[in-house]
Amino acid sequence: MARRRQLYEGKAKILFEGPEAGTLVQYFKDDATAGNGAKKGTITGKGVLNNRISEYLMMKLAEIGIPTHFIRRLNMREQLIREVEIIPLEIVIRNVAAGSLAKRLGIQEGTRLPRSILEYYYKNDTLGDPMVSEEHITCFGWASTQDLDDMVALSLRVNDFLTGLFLGVGITLVDFKLEFGRLYENDEMRIVLADEISPDNCRLWDVKTGEKMDKDRFRRDLGKVEEGYQEVARRLGILPEAGVRDMKGPETVQ
Repeated sequence: MARRRQLYEGKAKILFEGPEAGTLVQYFKDDATAGNGAKKGTITGKGVLNNRISEYLMMKLAEIGIPTHFIRRLNMREQLIREVEIIPLEIVIRNVAAGSLAKRLGIQEGTRLPRSILEYYYKNDTLGDPMVSEEHITCFGWASTQDLDDMVALSLRVNDFLTGLFLGVGITLVDFKLEFGRLYENDEMRIVLADEISPDNCRLWDVKTGEKMDKDRFRRDLGKVEEGYQEVARRLGILPEAGVRDMKGPETVQ
């Protein structure tokens, strides 16, 4: 087991120093949280599935020219990524009313929106990731107007592509969260897609039945959480042949 220095641990992933300058190793955990950490638990095999699903989707997006931090998958739970300066924002793209939008505006969950809606949230666990406006973002210097323009353009392209991809396997992409980072190369900076794309940060419903196949099964105590994640991987054709096996992370060096 490789000995690596741990740089950061979040709710669902751990970042370790990479084998080369400018790279990191992203390790996917089975830990699950909801309500800004108020509810905690474990979804067996989630890390393995999210690693595979995110790898697949990042590679598909790269094929259409979306720049990402993803380099390659290393094993069942780890992937090699480019080191980026994370922009402290979450962009949420909503196609169907669900979750906080339905509750906040009194819209029946499952209502198809007239057009996709983009929302900005400030990444701060202590504050509960509050919703913010473009004015807040530029005023406090979290991102420039050009950064935002790039992030919005990329988000809309990602939404268009993933909506079609999931629809092709009988899944409605209800809403999802994206994060971006600044990648510095040869004295140039560009905005790239970062973090992950998986049932942890997407709402994915069966087109015919409306069955949820994402973390809402954990949030709402619906049961069969692992099966929901597995079904997404199965429909994408990437469920590991040997099933979901465990793999420990690298030994940490402090």
